[in-house]
Amino acid sequence: MQNLLEDLKRLLQQDERLVVDGKLLKNKIIELALQLDVILIKMLLSYESIKKHFFQDVEGIMVFDKIKFQKFVSNKAFLPDSYTSFKNRIGLMEDDEFIKENKDVVLAWPYKDCVLEGGQTKEDNKRKEVFWNTTLAPDEIDRLLDPKVLSNWKRFTKNGEQKVTEIKSDDNLILKGNNLLGLYSILPKYNKKVKLIYIDPPYNTGNDSFKYNDSFNHSTWLTFMKNRLEVAKKLLSNNGSIWMNIDDNELPYLMILCDEIFGKENFLNLTSIKRSAATGHKSINPSPISVTDYLIGYAKVKSQWIYKKSYTKRDYDKAYNKFVINYGEDFEKWRFISVKEALKQFNIKDADKLIAKFPNQVIRFAEPNYDGVGKETRELIDASKKEPSKIFRQTRENHLDIYLQKGQRILFYKNKLREIDGELVTAEPLTNFWDDIPFQGIAKEGGVILKKGKKPEKLLKRVIEFSTEPGDIVLDFFLGSGTTAAVALKLGRQFIGIEQLFYGKNDAVSRLQKCLKGDPSGISSIVDWKGGGEFIYAELLSLNSSIVEIMQKATDSVALIEIYKSLYSNNYIQFSLNRDILNNELDAFSALKQDEMIKALIAILDKNQLYVNYSEIDDQTYSITDETIINNHNFYKK
Repeated sequence: MQNLLEDLKRLLQQDERLVVDGKLLKNKIIELALQLDVILIKMLLSYESIKKHFFQDVEGIMVFDKIKFQKFVSNKAFLPDSYTSFKNRIGLMEDDEFIKENKDVVLAWPYKDCVLEGGQTKEDNKRKEVFWNTTLAPDEIDRLLDPKVLSNWKRFTKNGEQKVTEIKSDDNLILKGNNLLGLYSILPKYNKKVKLIYIDPPYNTGNDSFKYNDSFNHSTWLTFMKNRLEVAKKLLSNNGSIWMNIDDNELPYLMILCDEIFGKENFLNLTSIKRSAATGHKSINPSPISVTDYLIGYAKVKSQWIYKKSYTKRDYDKAYNKFVINYGEDFEKWRFISVKEALKQFNIKDADKLIAKFPNQVIRFAEPNYDGVGKETRELIDASKKEPSKIFRQTRENHLDIYLQKGQRILFYKNKLREIDGELVTAEPLTNFWDDIPFQGIAKEGGVILKKGKKPEKLLKRVIEFSTEPGDIVLDFFLGSGTTAAVALKLGRQFIGIEQLFYGKNDAVSRLQKCLKGDPSGISSIVDWKGGGEFIYAELLSLNSSIVEIMQKATDSVALIEIYKSLYSNNYIQFSLNRDILNNELDAFSALKQDEMIKALIAILDKNQLYVNYSEIDDQTYSITDETIINNHNFYKK
C-alpha cells in the first residue's frame, strides 16, 4: 500500500496540470480521472504496479476502474498533512468515506462567497486555496437559501446619506454580501420582474482581478455559476434577457451550461469584443495573440424578447461617390457630379464634412436585386432602362421611396447616418463583432480605476440600451466597482447590484455617491448627465461570517485557539460534528500551523449560519434592532 502511494505521487508529479506550488491537487486529479482524461490514463498505464491496481483486463482491453481510483486518491492516507489529519479526526468522515461523497448535494463556496482563507479580504491578495466544498443535505440547502435579514440600511441621495424610513417599489438597491444568498433574498420581491441581467463573473483564468487560483477547476467553476444562474432565471421577466462577459477559457462550458438552464432555443447572440490591440509584450507572443472577450446573451422566452435596433459608427463609405445638383422635389431635374468635384465646388476639405453639410445629396448607384423586389418595382426598373436619361420614382407607404436611373437604384447617404452618442455619424447596424469599445490599459470612470478587464461605461450603455426601456430593472450580481449600476442610473433604469468584496475607493457605493452628484466621467457627457436619483444600501446580516472576519484578523495562534474553544460551546458548528470529539481534539488543533488552524475553523463552521434568516428575525438571540425589523418587513412586504 505504502509503495503504491509513493509510486502514484511520483507519477502524478510529472503532470504539471496537477501541481501548484509543488503540491499535488487532489480535486484536479479526481476530476481528470472521472473525465477519463487521455493524458492521465496513458500515464497510469505506463507504470506496471499502478496499472495492475486500477485497471482490469477484459478480453485484452484494459478497463480503468475510476471509482476505485477516486476512493484511493480520496483516502486520508493519500497526500496527508497536519490539517487533513486533524480534519479527519474531528468527525468529518463516515464509514471510511468522506461525508462529501455520500450526501445528495454539494455546494461550492468559492472566493466571492464569504468562506475565505486567512486574511483574504481584498482583491489584490493572492490566495493559495480558493474555495471550500461544503456537503449539505437537501433540507439544509432549503435553510441556506431562505431569504436573509438585511441590516445597516441607508438611503443615499445627492445630498448625502439618510435614514431609510420607507422602501418604494422603484428604489434602486445595493446589497452587500454573498451573491448567491443575496439573489435568493431578493427573489420574493423581484421574481419575474427583472428586464436585464448583466454579469462580468470571474473568468477562472488564475490571472483575473479576482485572483482565483488555477486550482479553481472547471467543474467547481461551473457549479459556482450554475447555482447563481438558476436563481437568476427566476428573477427575469418573460421578456427579459441575461448577458454575460467571459473569455475563451470557460466560454464553451458556460454556453453549454446556459443551454441547459435557459434552453438552447432561447440563445440570442455570441458577440466578440476586441478588448485590446496586439501591442507591447503581447506582440512577442509565439502563439496567436488573444485580444478578445465574449458577450453571451440568452432570453428568458425568446419569442417575447424585443431587440432595440442599435448602430455603430463606421468610416465614410467610398462607394457613395456622386453628388446631386438641383436636389429637391423636382427630381427629374437632378444632375450628378462626382464627390471630388463637389468638394472643390463648395471648398470643402473632406467627404465627411460634405456629408454633414449636404446629407441628402451624396448618393451611389446600385444594381437592384430582382428577387428582392415586387412586380411594380421590377416594371419600373425595366422602364428606366428603356429611358436612361430619365429618373423614375416609386412612392411607398411606410417605406422609403425608390429612385431609379438607367435601371439602377439611387441610394442616399442620409440613410446611413445615425445619431450615436449625441453626434450625427456614418453608421451601420450593430453586429456580433465589436471593435469600437476597447478597454486596454487603465482609465478612470466615476473615480474608479479601470484595469485588468473591468468594463467601461460605453459597453454597458450599449447592452442596456438595446435590451431595456427607461424604468426597466437592471440586475448585476457581480457588481464589482459598480459600472452597471452607474450606467443604469444615468440611463434612467432601475438597478439592483449585489457584491461581497469591498474595494475601498473603487467600491460601488463610493462610485454611485459621486454619480448622484453629477460625476462627469464615463458616458455622462454623451447622455447629458447632471446628477440626481437615489439608492438604498443594505447588508446581509452576518452571523458566522463575522467569526470568519475575526479569524482573518487574528495575529497569532492564541487568538485562534480561543475562537476554537468558543465554537463548540454554541450552535455555530456543522450539524455533522460531534462536540465531545471537538473538545477532546483541542491539543491536536493547537499543534496546527496558523494557516491550517484557519482552514480547520472554516471547515468546522456551519455554513447555514453565515447569515441570519428572515424567518428568524424575531429571535431575541440575534438582538436585531426595531429599525432593522421594520425595514425588513417593509422590504419583504410582511
